[in-house]
Amino acid sequence: MGIKFDMIGIVVKDMRKALDFYRVLGLEIPESANDAPHVEVAQDGFRLAFDSQEMIKDIYGGWEEPAGHRIELAFLCDSREAVDELFNRITERGYRGHREPWDAFWGQRYAIVEDPDGNLISLFA
Repeated sequence: MGIKFDMIGIVVKDMRKALDFYRVLGLEIPESANDAPHVEVAQDGFRLAFDSQEMIKDIYGGWEEPAGHRIELAFLCDSREAVDELFNRITERGYRGHREPWDAFWGQRYAIVEDPDGNLISLFA
């Protein structure tokens, strides 16, 4: 039996707020998805899904707010300058910057922002 990694799901408190953040990040998500309990965005054969806490409570049989950083979502930008520009665009819209752009010792331009649910999102080139 073979398997294929296909999707990452993010549990969100407020679908509209979460989707607005990921739109600023650059994902194409229709406004009509704002009230849906489940939203998927396909990109290069991979899916990023968003599920409301209410829907997850039904699926899991409950929900406890997680604590601590468990996974990282990392988005490849076109250039070093694009990392800086995207970080600035995100933070200018009121989202929290976790770490401003810097030149990492491993050679990448890197920055970290937070989505509305506190997930750390890495930007790099």
